[in-house]
Amino acid sequence: MSSNNHHPTPANLIRPHKQSMAELKLRRLTEHNARLREDLARPRVRVSEASLGLIKYCTGTRDPMLPSIWGPSGKHGDPFSPPEKGCCTRKWNTLYIYA
Repeated sequence: MSSNNHHPTPANLIRPHKQSMAELKLRRLTEHNARLREDLARPRVRVSEASLGLIKYCTGTRDPMLPSIWGPSGKHGDPFSPPEKGCCTRKWNTLYIYA
């Protein structure tokens, strides 16, 4: 009987570790490959088309924060303007204060 059957040697201990490292590397590569395939399947838009859409949105949407471009807006169109009637409203015996 040889002593290798009863007592594990350092070489026998290293082999399972090397196999598990190889399996770990394979799993990581497989997961990375799956992520790359998902990225490849994602719909793409050309930069020129995205830029044109952004330009159309910016020129067609009124922004009260840019009066130099759109001109002064009335208080009815500005959601950030203070209320027109005083500083507070009384409703159902409750006082609401606008800051």
